[in-house]
Order: sequence, then C-alpha cells, then structure tokens
Amino acid sequence: MAQTRRAAKPEAGPSGDADLPGVRVLKKYPNRRLYDTQTSSYITLADVKQMVLTAQTFVVRDAKTAEDLTRSILLQIILEEETGGVPMFSSQMLAQIIRFYGHAMQGMMGSYLEKNLQTFTDIQTRLAEQSVGALDPKVLSPELWTQFLNGQAPVMQGLMGTYLEQSKNVFLQMQEQMSKQAEALFPGMPGFRPPKR
Repeated sequence: MAQTRRAAKPEAGPSGDADLPGVRVLKKYPNRRLYDTQTSSYITLADVKQMVLTAQTFVVRDAKTAEDLTRSILLQIILEEETGGVPMFSSQMLAQIIRFYGHAMQGMMGSYLEKNLQTFTDIQTRLAEQSVGALDPKVLSPELWTQFLNGQAPVMQGLMGTYLEQSKNVFLQMQEQMSKQAEALFPGMPGFRPPKR
C-alpha cells in the first residue's frame, strides 16, 4: 500500500505553516496524488498517517493554487479509519457534532473538544510513564502486579479529578459566553444571566 520513499526527518505535530523552517510540504495534484517535496516522491494517505503517528510537522498544499488542504487530508484519514475498522465515533456523536456547524457556539465547541482531547492525551502519557518497568516480564511477579494496580487507583482518581475540573471550567466558560450573547440579543429579558461559580 505505501510506496517506497527515503526516510523522513521527525518533526513535531501535524500541520503548520509551510513558510516556517522544518515544516514538510506535501503537494496535492488534480489526479489526487500527493507529492512529498522533502523526499521528491509520491506518497499515499497511509504515508501521511504515518507522519501524524510519528508527530512530524507538515502542511498539504494544492499544487496549482497553494491552498492549504491539510485539514481535508486529515479528515480523509479519519474517514478511512472510521470505515476500515472499529469506529471511534458513533452515528449519534457525529450527528451532534454536525449540529454545531453554523451554531453560535461552533468555535467554543471546537475549543472544548480540543482541550478535552489534549487532557485525555496527557493522562494517557502520564500513565504510560508510570507503567514503564512495572510491566517488564523479567521482573513482573503477582505481588508486583498487585502493587502496580493498587497504586493506579489514587493516580487515576487524581488525573480524572483534574480532567473533570478542567472540563467543568471550559463548560462554564461556554455557558457564560452563551449568556452574554443572549443578553446582547435580548436585552432586558429575564432568565439570561451568567451562571454563578
């Protein structure tokens, strides 16, 4: 599926500005082919997915217009993942996301989802760091495994408490902004007061 290409230098994070040094530029041609300017070769969506997984910074540009197509390509990768295996998004969740397009809270919802996903990723990273060595089959014993699992409960409680607090704060900010927008649209109407913290 993936075509042979020269090794790429690892960078940091998907997408970015092509004018910045170290940002890998991919060109999309009308025939739907992607061209990697760093390796001077054509690549596939599977190659782009691998760039995302290895946290390389890249931008996808239309070969003719130089329009930024990075988000479009990332959405194609998500679509392939959703249709090719066990989906991450339910139909109900996708419908709810679609309902926010064109809504006054569209920007806030994007920010809310992004912050929650980042917090979830941070929790996953911290758990992975704590489990390094504890799961080594050479030193793993039933007693050590029990200690590891018992130690995870307070850690998970602390991490989830932080996650829930951050999520609550973002939700309260959204609620406050909605109240301000409602007050501006309907001055003097009762019931449009910002929530008390």
